[in-house]
Amino acid sequence: MIRNVVVGISGGVDSAVSAHLLKERGYNVLGVFMRNWDEHDEAGRCSGEQDLKDALWACQKLQIDLRQVDYVKQYWTAVFSQFLDDYQQGLTPNPDILCNKHIKFDLFHKHALERLNYDAVATGHYARNSLGNFLEHTDARDVRLLIPADKFKDQTFFLAGIAQESLQRTMFPLGDLLKTQVKQLAKRIGLQRLAEKRESTGICFVGKRDFKSFIREYITSKAGDFVDVDSGAVVGTHEGIHQWTVGQRCRLSSFLQPYFVARKEVASNTIYVAAGHEHPALHSTRIHIGDINWLCTKSRQQLSENGSLRCRFRFQHTKPLVTCQLRLHEVQLDAPLRAITPGQYAVFYDDDACLGAARILHGEPLQQIEMQAAMQR
Repeated sequence: MIRNVVVGISGGVDSAVSAHLLKERGYNVLGVFMRNWDEHDEAGRCSGEQDLKDALWACQKLQIDLRQVDYVKQYWTAVFSQFLDDYQQGLTPNPDILCNKHIKFDLFHKHALERLNYDAVATGHYARNSLGNFLEHTDARDVRLLIPADKFKDQTFFLAGIAQESLQRTMFPLGDLLKTQVKQLAKRIGLQRLAEKRESTGICFVGKRDFKSFIREYITSKAGDFVDVDSGAVVGTHEGIHQWTVGQRCRLSSFLQPYFVARKEVASNTIYVAAGHEHPALHSTRIHIGDINWLCTKSRQQLSENGSLRCRFRFQHTKPLVTCQLRLHEVQLDAPLRAITPGQYAVFYDDDACLGAARILHGEPLQQIEMQAAMQR
């Protein structure tokens, strides 16, 4: 029977309300604050110190103990170094997915379950667990990551890279609540300060700075050409492929149509650009992916047995889902999507759950597929 639960306390309203709901149900709750980034190295530009103060304040209000755990070195190695390596290779990474995979649902889980010897871990993520948001159904044969009640705040996209077995000991107390309900509850239990706190968005270690200015601190700029994908003509210059991502507007002057990044070539330090927002070089229906991290045993078996799986796809957590045919290392979309970005994650869903994710290697431009079809006629 589960009695003792560690809650990851971030200093925000979601984790604090999660701790309250657990305590209300009679669990013995311990709060743990994770320090993943060294604020002193970044001149205090991250909000980590204030988050710790808010975490301490919330735990005092809730009358639970708070401990700290330091993952600065591990975060640098598993998340930030990978982030920099990817940008140097012309990729666009997702550090939130990496942080959940390597830090929160791996190192932190092991710390809570093995070192502290607690029974389960709880987080303030908006997601649901097929075993129950409080692990009420631990006798179930399989475990799945379910879509939460609040579809707008749904965070399953960022959890798609975690190990499926970690869900067997993970609670999501907010899974059946809307964000508005969480804030209302926070005010009712004396946590108004957190209910009114501005939510953190974007990448933690970048903070409020301009991204190009930030990345220049770590990766040396190297000038190269913008090349028109149709004519092969040089239409401008850039200061480094790491400063640009697929689909981004280039703001080159003196052209009839705006140019957008179609693809990046690391070897020649060239960025190929397409004229017009809807250029076929910017859209894809066929996507090549790496190995799939599965969060649904049944779907994995179906793909293995049938060679393909009908499901839904997204590669940006705010975008609508698109139906697709999933194969082992390929996704065939029913409708074209713009700016499929190498380094990002293809995340797969059915009607109720997140099935898993795979890293995007590259999308085949419609322009290329159309040319191949024309040659075969």
